[in-house]
Amino acid sequence: MKNWKKLRSEQGENLRIANVRFDTWKNPRNGVELKATVLEMTDWVNIVALTPEGKILVVKQFRLGTESVTIETPAGVMEEGEDSQVAAMRELAEETGYTTNDWTYLGWVEPNPAFQNNLCHQFLAKDIIRTHDTAQDEGEDIVFSEMTLDEVKNEIREGRMRNSLSLLTLSRVFDIWE
Repeated sequence: MKNWKKLRSEQGENLRIANVRFDTWKNPRNGVELKATVLEMTDWVNIVALTPEGKILVVKQFRLGTESVTIETPAGVMEEGEDSQVAAMRELAEETGYTTNDWTYLGWVEPNPAFQNNLCHQFLAKDIIRTHDTAQDEGEDIVFSEMTLDEVKNEIREGRMRNSLSLLTLSRVFDIWE
């Protein structure tokens, strides 16, 4: 399969969470031109954080897109030029007040390559301890708790934990589908 040829690109609106770009592409199979919308987004981080006892740290927060409270692993947006592990450490500390020196990079995924250009970097943080209060952004209202793997699996089975990036990051560490 061949890559498509980009014929032109124009910048659209600069939104708070993304820059909009309009690209015109030529399909090599049939020569048809297609105008596509691309959201230029900053990369993200997602963290499976484990206590010394092996409990999994989860966060609950209201999500505007689904208009519901979700249960997720700690996560966040990287700052421009920020190293992914530095971002993961910052996000874990800001959202929960937990820190650790035991970090493992699990890899990265493309959250939605159909129209986004960003990556989600995934980390395992072991032996986390609560070292300070949270420093949540003004748009955040996060509550965190520690859960056993069985409790997390139950939340998944019952449909209460359904954030795809959290589930994928968890699945890199545990067999959450058994």
